[in-house]
Amino acid sequence: MTHPAHTPASLPATRSKITLPAAGTAGRSRRARIEPMAVRPLRDGRYAVETEGGTYVVALDANTCTCPDHQLRHARCKHLRRVALEVTARLVPPPGQRTAVCAVCGGRTFVPTRVSGPALCDRHALRPGDVVADRETGDRLLVVAATGERADHVETDEGRVVADYPSNADYGGHEPVFRAVYVDSLRRDGEVRPYAFPASRLRRFRDVTAADDADVGPSPTGIGAPPTTA
Repeated sequence: MTHPAHTPASLPATRSKITLPAAGTAGRSRRARIEPMAVRPLRDGRYAVETEGGTYVVALDANTCTCPDHQLRHARCKHLRRVALEVTARLVPPPGQRTAVCAVCGGRTFVPTRVSGPALCDRHALRPGDVVADRETGDRLLVVAATGERADHVETDEGRVVADYPSNADYGGHEPVFRAVYVDSLRRDGEVRPYAFPASRLRRFRDVTAADDADVGPSPTGIGAPPTTA
């Protein structure tokens, strides 16, 4: 479930200068780690690198930096190396992505720059084909679509938003909505109807595929009465 405060945490706008472990390195690689630097992503996909000696701009994709070492010597300077290190360590987002807050746990994640709407971290993200359980009923479902929209924005066929259903009261209205079908309905002839759920209402079954699940017997509660329709 989305937990107590149902409100995403905020992220700091700036970072303090930090150092990185430097064992086994030398030269520019070592300086990239031991010198205090603060790497800050810019909106155009580049990075500002603040050091004790000044602030420089790194374009990681183009392998360029505005510092004298790169401009005059064409070296892969300590600033370029530092940005690459922090991207690899997931301290800053890679080019083309931005930092976001997971709508379920409030943890930090990265999403494509142009993507809007609520975000989810890897732990809570769901994808079409994932087999999940409804936390309210225990029923198994198959995820068929991610709407990318908030539970307090998505309307059902009944003209109500997903977040307004009493069975969704314990889940955040800011969470993204997923559409899923009950696995039991896939075993029967007739219409397979998708339903809409806030993200944290669906618990993913680890290491279980849709094909595996097709061989599992009916769930204890059956189809039940899902709270919302797609």
